Amino acid sequence: MSNNVVQRYLSKRFRTLLTGDPDGVPPWLEEVATSDKPGLYLPDEAPWIAHADLATLVGGIRALLMQALHPGSLTGVRSHSRYKTDLLGRLSGTIRWLTMTTFASTTSVEGEADRVNKMHARVKGRYETSSGKTMDYKATDPHLLRWVHIAFMDSFLRCHQNYSKRPLPGGADEYIRLWSKSVIPLGLTDVPMSEAELLSELDRYRSELIVTEETLEVIRIIKNPPLPRTSLPAYRFLFRAALATLPREYQEMIGLGHPSIKVIRPVTVNLLRLIHLAIGTESPIEDAAVARLHRAGLMKDGKVVRKLT
Repeated sequence: MSNNVVQRYLSKRFRTLLTGDPDGVPPWLEEVATSDKPGLYLPDEAPWIAHADLATLVGGIRALLMQALHPGSLTGVRSHSRYKTDLLGRLSGTIRWLTMTTFASTTSVEGEADRVNKMHARVKGRYETSSGKTMDYKATDPHLLRWVHIAFMDSFLRCHQNYSKRPLPGGADEYIRLWSKSVIPLGLTDVPMSEAELLSELDRYRSELIVTEETLEVIRIIKNPPLPRTSLPAYRFLFRAALATLPREYQEMIGLGHPSIKVIRPVTVNLLRLIHLAIGTESPIEDAAVARLHRAGLMKDGKVVRKLT
């Protein structure tokens, strides 16, 4: 069997795991490819570079761990999602939103935001705060949406900084500033616009975070998802890599130890490189997005020739 055949097979298996499609074709590929309109980002901008990198595999795990620490977002996960019976299905929904928002046209981004907003409108309940007060829960609550946003943003940023060799144009500040555009269609406008503001916002939420038995249950499922047996060793290491990038106080709350980032970083970088070699450089989503940007007149001969306004 040739290397190309093996690579295509592994690539299909990998994308099937992430998207849930048995053929390994992301169901949202057509949405990314359609129209002649630009999207929110270009290939030389920080969000595109970060979200096209395999370090997002670690960032996604980290984001789920962070979200679980807030009782409001935890209640939404436990009460209104498939996290226990179909964790991979839930993750594919998150991957769909991240992919669409990063690579699709503005029209498709608005459509995806409308889908998410309609789903959020049905998610309501009650939860107990870290101080013991009972609060009404709504997924459309800007305060909870902001926590989910900054948990994602901080996670993808820190994991890229630690586990990717590709520099982010403009650094952390530019990534944060540009990624803020992603949540405007969700109705969220008051978000951090710099690294300093992100750190300040994380500190502001600190008193609201808590670990309960319900939190630990979700963390156990995140740590041991229903993956094929052959994928579990790599996943479990990536879980440790995600844990290693969390602030010490979050690690203390989660209670699964304090992995050394100095030890884990080189191994994770090499593991992600190995995964990349195994599945190849083909990226149907990026290829479709680039072709659309050529039609929109923003790219020519594979290079960005006009910036977004």
